Parts: sequence; structure tokens; C-alpha cells
Amino acid sequence: MSPLPDEVRTAIVVVAAGSGTRLGRDEPKAFVEVHGVSILEHALRGVFGAVEPLQVIVVAPAALVARARAIGEHVAGAASAHLTVVAGGDTRQRSVAAGLAVLADGIDQVLVHDAARALAPASLIDRVVHAVRTGGGDGVVPALAMIDTVKRVDGDRVVGAVDRSDLVTVQTPQGFPRAQLLAAYASVADDHTDDAALYAAAGHGILTVPGEPLAFKITTPWDLARAERLVDASDGIRTGIGVDAHRYDETVPLWLGGVYFPDEPGLDGHSDGDAVIHAICDALLSAAGLGDLGSRFGSADPRYAGAESGIFLRETLALVEGVGFRVGNVAVQVVANRPRLAARRSELEAHLGELVGAPVSVAATTADGLGFSGRGEGLVAIATALLSR
Repeated sequence: MSPLPDEVRTAIVVVAAGSGTRLGRDEPKAFVEVHGVSILEHALRGVFGAVEPLQVIVVAPAALVARARAIGEHVAGAASAHLTVVAGGDTRQRSVAAGLAVLADGIDQVLVHDAARALAPASLIDRVVHAVRTGGGDGVVPALAMIDTVKRVDGDRVVGAVDRSDLVTVQTPQGFPRAQLLAAYASVADDHTDDAALYAAAGHGILTVPGEPLAFKITTPWDLARAERLVDASDGIRTGIGVDAHRYDETVPLWLGGVYFPDEPGLDGHSDGDAVIHAICDALLSAAGLGDLGSRFGSADPRYAGAESGIFLRETLALVEGVGFRVGNVAVQVVANRPRLAARRSELEAHLGELVGAPVSVAATTADGLGFSGRGEGLVAIATALLSR
């Protein structure tokens, strides 16, 4: 394996060595296809869509290491140097240990992920990485609140209800500081249901981050059918729309579409107020079915105070690509009295096209004196996005 760049401080071990007997297929689960693409490939699309650069370690059945490597290199493309494929063991715990044995020297955090959670979005991986990095030595698991009512039974008779308010279901990837995880694996002999249980058995704490409904585990034929339907529904062309509005603020600079406009009032906002980029992000998230800018990068998060909006666009694109979409084009309409965009339209389109990696067109109009933008109090940006599989 070639040396990894210095900025790669996190590894993810993708466990794909299980037999998957409950799925009722002759081949190992990770190599079963969902809508013509293997479960492993779907999982790796999310991994390589993460914003965080990773060492990606795939643990596969010994007889299928070459096939797993081919799948991994197909997904990784130019990032294939980040990929390592090793043979797994006869239990999940031993398979994870095989992956941990090939961690690169500079790795500080380790995530462990089940390939069977094939539709887990890239945003979930980035969320876990950030939480591990700031968690003070605790492990991190994605968690979803319990929805179903839970009963305690004796045989086939219900004997009581269980308070579900403090119960969650956990997912992968699960993340840990490298040194503590390796020590836990060296000290704990018993088999555990997941890596968080093993880590806790070694005396460490576990934190939760919000999970993702799409990160369900493909275990049974019903799960496989569900995944097929979800992937099938997301094929083809998708469109989305985004709208953002900000009032002018004379005390801050104006950034629009990632371009600086001197001698113009800026836009009030938690970040740099770039309404054009915000609208584009909302359009992309809308088209991919990934929510909106506020739910992903909320104004309550102090990390984004005064942030350059290009950060949001880069992370949004990673989310979109992580669920298997590419951008066809984006169109933006700015409704405002100022600034005048005609003289800088080509510059805006070129810069945004470079950021998005697809054609971006920019148009401008006024509101003929109507509404807050017509009165010159602020600016509105409307964006549409076209995505395809």
C-alpha cells in the first residue's frame, strides 16, 4: 500500500466478511446485488462520499478478497491509494481485528462499519468522525429513538410495558480513538454484539450522535426488498428547488456565489450570508431527498458562525454524491435591486461551475418595487438543481 497523505487521520473498517445465511443466498451477503450493484459497492459509495479523507479497509471473505478489491477500486477511482482489502476471520470480532491490524501509522480515529448498512449516507460517517475527534476518549455510536412500543414477556404472555423514553437502537459506523480501541481488542476475550459493547467492556464511555433511517441493516429478504425499492425510487433524474433571503447589512462585506463585491452592503446571516450558495445547497439537498440547509448546518451550531459558505456547498456535494447522485446543472435567479450582476455574470458562473463541478447559470431581476427586495431591504436567491444517478 502506498503511504497515505498526512491529512488522513481517520480509518474506517468496512466489515464485509459475513456469510449472511438469513438472507437466504448462496453467496456472502456483501456480494449480493441491490438493483444490479453489490451491497459492498453501495456501502463504499457512502464511504468515499465522506468529506473526511479516510483510510478505507475492507474486510472480505478470504476467497473473495480479489473481487472485493476490484469493487473497492471501481468506487474509489482516483482515491484507490486509500483502499486496503484483507481477509476476515470466522467471527465478526476477528474480522474487525484483521482490519485493525493494517491501520496506517498516522491514524488517530477508527470507525467500524457494517457493509450490510449499505445505504448509510456519507453525512453519517462525517458526523461520527467529528464526534470521536471531540469526544475526549469516548466511543461514538449513531442512534435512533425507539418508535415501537416495547413489552416484557414471559413465554408468550405479556407481563408488562417497558419505558422506551431512554431506549435507542444503534447503527454503524461506530467510532473510537485508535489507541483505546486497540487496547480494548487486546484485553477483551469474550465476543460482543458490536464494537461499542466491546469498548464499554474495557471501561470506556459511549456517546451517541443522531442516526439515519437509511442506515438500516440488510439482514433478511424483506430488508433486501426494501433496499431494492429505495434504490429503484432514487434512480433516474431528480430535480430540486432552493430559496434563500437575507436582509442587507452595511457592516459586513458582500459575498455572493462565492465572489466578493466591494462597495456593496453585505448580507446579514449566521455564516457569511451568501444567499446564492445557500439556495444552491437547498436545491441540491431537495433533489437528493436529504432535507435542507437548516437541518444539516443549523444556525444554532457555533461551528458555522461567520463561516465561508463554500464549506456548506462542499459538504452538500459530498452528501449528494454519497447517496449516488451527480449534478447535471444548476440555475440561479437573483431577485434584488443591488448589486448589479450583469458585468460579473460570467465570473459568477465560472466560479460556481468550478465549485459545483457542473454547469451553473446565473440570472438576475428586480421585484418592481414589491416586497422587501423591491424596497431595497434585502436580496432573494432562487436555485434549481438537476441530479442524475
